[in-house]
Amino acid sequence: MSAVPDAPVSARALRCAFIVNPVSGRRASRARRRERVAAFIERHGLDAPLLESRGPGHATELARAAVAEGRGLVVSVGGDGTMNEVASALVGQPTFFGLVPCGSGNGLARDLGLPLSVDRALDLLLDARVRVIDTGVVNGRPFFNVAGFGLDAEIAQRFNACRERGLVSYFRLGFGALRHTPLERLVIEPDGGPPEELDSFLTALANSTQYGNNAHVAPRARLDDGRIDVVVVRSRHPVLAFWLGLRAFAGTLDRAASVRSLQAARFTIRRAGPAAVHTDGEVHACDAVLDVRAVPASLRVLVPPAR
Repeated sequence: MSAVPDAPVSARALRCAFIVNPVSGRRASRARRRERVAAFIERHGLDAPLLESRGPGHATELARAAVAEGRGLVVSVGGDGTMNEVASALVGQPTFFGLVPCGSGNGLARDLGLPLSVDRALDLLLDARVRVIDTGVVNGRPFFNVAGFGLDAEIAQRFNACRERGLVSYFRLGFGALRHTPLERLVIEPDGGPPEELDSFLTALANSTQYGNNAHVAPRARLDDGRIDVVVVRSRHPVLAFWLGLRAFAGTLDRAASVRSLQAARFTIRRAGPAAVHTDGEVHACDAVLDVRAVPASLRVLVPPAR
């Protein structure tokens, strides 16, 4: 895919498709989401169907169909899970990806500098530029923000089953998950580097800097550097976990003595046995051996114009 960074783009000049997840994010914000997108399409006379995802994997199907129809811009209106499903269909395609963040954390949107207001994010589509970013892949599953396992996956699983969204719920579930997540022994082999054997309580596989809500798990990560950041928290002490959480919000997690950070284009990670992994917050069963890699310059995202 040829890169066209900073090229100006407007939804007015493209055949578009909007894919809305009607149940993502906080309940209070869901009610008028579809109506606001429909009004935006009508107000600007866009050539764009408004599609609703109906369950896991459906947004990917809708996005693939839009690409097959020759749509030049496909817009995800939802949380991180919807973002992942829609973007997965656009990897390596010339189709542009638009993101209207409506989730609880919105980590990728924050890293890209996108507006977190639905109306402002929609308006951006009329006057945007293109940024070409990498895709992360773990055992064939793409991710664009952060993947992970250990405490990471345990919290994601609990959060997905929780009715109440938001940062407070995330912290409450996180501390509840602390005592149920054991340390596990990992062998991490970065491409071109020596293997390291580490105890891990939480392992994050980061394409961007943060989970969301400005909790920066990988402060040195860059969306377009062709590398994945692997961040390993090596202690499960509750007090230390709380302290590390504060450091994440301060953007200094990678400097903590109990945290090991590595960067490479590809990693092989060996665990004691199969266990869950999450990709952008969606949890999957996974093999004991993980192949983690970056696919450079593989997704064309609309971002705010340079000023």
